[in-house]
Amino acid sequence: MIDLTGLNPQQRLAAETINGPVLILAGAGSGKTRTVTFRIAHMIDNLRISPKDILAVSFTNKASMEMHERVSKLLGPKKKRGITLSTFHSLGIRILREEIHKIGYNKDFTIYDTSDQMSIVREGLKNFKADKASYDKKTIMAKIGTLKNNAITAEEFANTEYYDPEDPYDMAIEYVYHYYQDKLRFYNAVDFDDILFLCAQLFEAHPEVAQKYSQKYKYIMIDEYQDTNGLQMEMVKALTSAHQNICVVGDDDQSIYAFRGADITNILNFEKLYPTAKVIKLEQNYRSTSLILDLANVIIKENKKRKDKTMFSEIDSGPRPVIWACGNGDHEAQTVIDEIIRYQMEGKFLGEVAILYRSNTQVPPFEDQLRLAQVPYTIIGGQKFYEKKEIKDLIAYLSVINNPKDELSLRRILNIPHRGIGTKTLNTYLAQAKEENCTLFDVIKKRAEEDSKRGHALKEFTQIIYKCRDYFSTMRLDQGLACLVEETNYMDFVEKGYDSPKIVARKKDDVKNFIFSADKFNDRFEEEATLSFWLERLLLADVQEKQNDEEGVLKNEVQMMTFHSSKGLEFDTVFMVGAEEELLPHKNSIKEDDGIDEERRLCYVGVTRAKRKLILTYAKERKLYGKEIRRFKSRFLVDLDSKYIKEQDRTNFGHLSSEEEVEEYKSSFFNDLLSSLDD
Repeated sequence: MIDLTGLNPQQRLAAETINGPVLILAGAGSGKTRTVTFRIAHMIDNLRISPKDILAVSFTNKASMEMHERVSKLLGPKKKRGITLSTFHSLGIRILREEIHKIGYNKDFTIYDTSDQMSIVREGLKNFKADKASYDKKTIMAKIGTLKNNAITAEEFANTEYYDPEDPYDMAIEYVYHYYQDKLRFYNAVDFDDILFLCAQLFEAHPEVAQKYSQKYKYIMIDEYQDTNGLQMEMVKALTSAHQNICVVGDDDQSIYAFRGADITNILNFEKLYPTAKVIKLEQNYRSTSLILDLANVIIKENKKRKDKTMFSEIDSGPRPVIWACGNGDHEAQTVIDEIIRYQMEGKFLGEVAILYRSNTQVPPFEDQLRLAQVPYTIIGGQKFYEKKEIKDLIAYLSVINNPKDELSLRRILNIPHRGIGTKTLNTYLAQAKEENCTLFDVIKKRAEEDSKRGHALKEFTQIIYKCRDYFSTMRLDQGLACLVEETNYMDFVEKGYDSPKIVARKKDDVKNFIFSADKFNDRFEEEATLSFWLERLLLADVQEKQNDEEGVLKNEVQMMTFHSSKGLEFDTVFMVGAEEELLPHKNSIKEDDGIDEERRLCYVGVTRAKRKLILTYAKERKLYGKEIRRFKSRFLVDLDSKYIKEQDRTNFGHLSSEEEVEEYKSSFFNDLLSSLDD
């Protein structure tokens, strides 16, 4: 028998309520996975319900595997045999493999990956004769995915709100969508978005198929219900057409994926769809202190379209949340990293520290400060600034300027920008270097004088290396780097490398940020800031990061991620940076319908990631478009009582109460910081 006495009263009620529709409102950190797994174990072991009658659906393979492991631990592998623990898409594939012939496909269909999809889109664009302008394939593919997730076929597209007859992209998409679907049919293939789309079409055209699977799965559970979209909702309706034993688990206050198609009304209107539904609230949080939850509650209660609930905690220890007012973006980054170094000096585990931000554009100054201080970090769900192609290209140039014998870096940049030197030519040069027992750079210098076909390009390349060596010996690092970018026409190379103007602009900004980081490094180290010293710091940080990656254990690294990526995670100490207007809420969301509500939910998710310590920051001004622009604290934090959050002005050590404390802080901390950087 499964013992439910370890659950709190509301968790136990949720685990024991089996028949009919049930909505479990599981707040942040309320133990929902534990509750659901005990519910499944209770059904099988205590109520003798056959595992074959149970379907539990989650959103990710990781979540499905975690549930699988927990149920196995409770029941043992034999007792749970036959239960279906699946994602929506895995379930869709299972159904389509059996039933897709009813809508004109063969059962042995192929599932196309992104590269296959892009190949068909590329073909479609070549055949699109109405306009010779270039179109970004990823943009078109994303729009087709959006249409499918909203159950809009190629035939219906032109008659929907998603179509703008004056938009050249929409005209191209209309043609390509038809072409794309015709090709998929011809190849007997489906894409990822088709899986749910075709299931919905199947159930609508053949209600008997929906009845068949509803009778097969007599008890259905859906996790993270607030993240379901329209197609997933249609699947839920179909699967409950023969009964109403549906249990959904979710938290409307954590619905933050509208940009992926998630529809919060699915959870808000659950009782309308199932009028006899029983609603059970899990409001006790086992993660955060009561002070952190008090702040979370006061923030989220301003949303009117939500289920009423108030999270509470019995964990009373821990400091009150604070918000730091910083001078500008650089000062904000430095202030946060200073505090993290303080945390590190106390011998605490850095893996329990998170920096959360709304946009990836906020990352560079924090990365710069972390690297300067040699504090290890990792970026979750994003690419590190120094791992981006353009930055690695420029670092390779710097390495060759500093040391022409660096063959790996030289091989990377020899044809960047394009100089007509392909793999075959490079291999010829490498063979010559081996035969003559000299460096690759020596061969290039010789070929510059001897090769009638590529000599001019090679000569230009070697001249750039020598010119830039002189620049870096006489100029600041940022000035030398700017000259390198200009000498190589690197910005033109970036512009020609991408179809999308947005991507080009982002890549160019990365290059500008790299130059800006060189400027900050120069200011920090002054006379020591030579090219070789800078490269040493950059490359040493990379080696340490790679060594940490190879350890395969929980890393002692600061965790950096967007608010979206942080959902489901928890940390001892959380820094929510950029808590200001036009970042949180984001400027793109302010004008959207319900955009502010979702941004407030995003803020709530960020706050509830913290277990013990929560620090929010904002900048009084921030450099935008080359100018310092005044910034304002997020509307979500304005006029909050000091019992919820305390504001500290960090621009003048305002967080310290006396001159003595200021002097002690400056001497003990900043001197330690500077000496640690010099070690």
